[in-house]
This record gives sequence, C-alpha cells and structure tokens, in this order.
Amino acid sequence: MFRKNIVKYVDDLVAANAARDGDRFHEAVQNVARSAGKATPEQAHTALTRLAPVLESIPFGIGNPVAGLAGGIVGLEGDFRPVLPVLVDRAIAVLTAAVRFHAFYQEKFGEEPPDAEDEAAVLPTLERVAHPETGSDEGHALGEAWFTANEWVQPVLFLCQRKDVRAALPRRAELTAAVTATTELVGAAGWLNGLLQVLDEETLLVLDRASGRAFRVTISGIGDNFQLHTLLAAALPAEVLPGSPPSAAEVAAASTGDLEPPGGIRGNFNLADANGKWIWNEGRPADIPHLDGVRVAVVDPPPYTRTWNAGRAYPLMIPSVQLTAELSPADAATLQSKIKTAG
Repeated sequence: MFRKNIVKYVDDLVAANAARDGDRFHEAVQNVARSAGKATPEQAHTALTRLAPVLESIPFGIGNPVAGLAGGIVGLEGDFRPVLPVLVDRAIAVLTAAVRFHAFYQEKFGEEPPDAEDEAAVLPTLERVAHPETGSDEGHALGEAWFTANEWVQPVLFLCQRKDVRAALPRRAELTAAVTATTELVGAAGWLNGLLQVLDEETLLVLDRASGRAFRVTISGIGDNFQLHTLLAAALPAEVLPGSPPSAAEVAAASTGDLEPPGGIRGNFNLADANGKWIWNEGRPADIPHLDGVRVAVVDPPPYTRTWNAGRAYPLMIPSVQLTAELSPADAATLQSKIKTAG
C-alpha cells in the first residue's frame, strides 16, 4: 500500500492550516511527527522549506506543535537553514509578548499571572483576559504567548546545542535581550540564556601556580564551570594536577556519556582568575575575565572537598577542551608575574 512521506504530510498540514480545519491540522501534525524519523535529508529539507511560511504567521496558541516539529525534523545533524531564522524570529516575538502579558496581567488584576506551565489554568486565564469587562482581544493573544512560550523557545534551545547552529544564529543580540528579560518568567528561556553564553573556539590560558607551568587551551561547547573543571583536569598533564585525574566515567559524564556516574564527580583543584578571584563552578567560562585579551585560569590546590552529581548541563551539546600548547618558561613566567594572589 502506498504510504505518504513527510513532504506529503507537511503539504496536508499547510493545506489544513490555510483552510482553518482544526481536525485535519491536528491529524497532519501527528502524521508529520510519525514520519520525521524516516525522512531522507532531501525530504526533510523540502518539508522544512514548506513549513517555514506556516511558522512565520501561525498564531502562538496553535503553532507551538509546528515549531516543535521543525526542530525535531532538523535534529542533531540536519540542515537547519530553512527554519532557523523563523524559529528565532518567533522565539523573540513570543518572549516579548510574554513580558507584555506579565505586565498586562499585573496591571489588570493586581496579581501575578498563573504559572506558564500550569495547563489547568490556560482556559480560565484566557477567558479572564479576553472578557469584555476585564480584558481585551490583545490580552487573549498575549495570554496565548504566555502559555506557549516554552514550546516556541524549546526548538531554538534544542538546536543551539549544535555548534554549527550557534555559529550561524541570526539576531543573536535581540534573542539574548529577549531571553534575559524572561529568564525568571519562562523556564526554557533560562536554559537558552546559558547556551547563548557558550564560548566556541575560545582560547584559555591555564597557569599552574605551584610549578609555574602554563598551557594554551581551546574550549568549545562548555555549559558551565563544573563541566570545564572536569574536562580541564582530563586535558592537563597529570603532574600539574593537585589531585588525581578524573576517572573515565567522570570524563564521559562531562562529555557525551551517562550524565551521573556512580559515586558522583569530584573536584581536582581550585580555579582562580587573573585578578585573584575564585572561578566558581556555578558560573560559566564566559564569566572568566580577560588578561591582555585572553581569559586566564589559575590552578591551585582545592581548599576543601568538592563533589557534584551531573557532568554537564546540556546533554546534547558536544564539548571540547583541547590542550594546544605549553607556554615557554619565559612566557609562563611573564604570565605569572601578572597574576594576583588568590583570595
């Protein structure tokens, strides 16, 4: 029996959306989702190209599944170019609308709006904000954005775990501003905020204070300093580590293996910046200040035992910490002369 491929199902979705046929639209969404894993790269590209115009104009309240489909079709290896711009556009728009809804609701009702992920609150809230005596048509549209913002942001969050997507990301400054404004309002925005701060192909100078040896390291795809700590300990020569090197399970947890190794992950050293301030594991590599245009981390013995459970914050992001060179003794000494004492 002849079976449709993803392109035909996307055509069904496009037609159902144009006809405002909710039942056909819902069926087409399900069919696209089921066929996505079987699509060839060519079919996926065509499907995404045809989905893009729908994503541009579909209302937030019904288009969120389509955004999820687009992200899923692209996946971790597919061509993101047909839909990345529109996904970013809609993410910015939905987050902007979510901020407006938060202010609108507070002004109209003198209280915080319901949690954006509270499904039971969706219908009563939309009815309340659209009621002629208490709300407005604008309130209803903003309310739809409030309750679907996570789902519109999620595809961008998913795709930004890819290095090539981060490099090609359009409207980065505007997306960052929208995400920053909603980190306390929209859960997915907080996670996307972290990805927007990820450094790729970034040089880090690492100085072992005790020995005076220094190394040039290139990092990419590191979500936080917990992950940096483990992978840096794996990359540095064992003789400069104050503690023992991380185990294979710990390194795997910080890269592409199981997130939580048995027994957790232990700290190997303390890190300080060139100004003598501690580099906290809870921060990100982007927080490490520059010295003469390059970020610097100084290795010291650990002041106390540190352990944590999960090796990385973003399970699908592929990290890299590569030791590219050891500085000459003269260059290392010059670097050390500029470093302030930790404290």
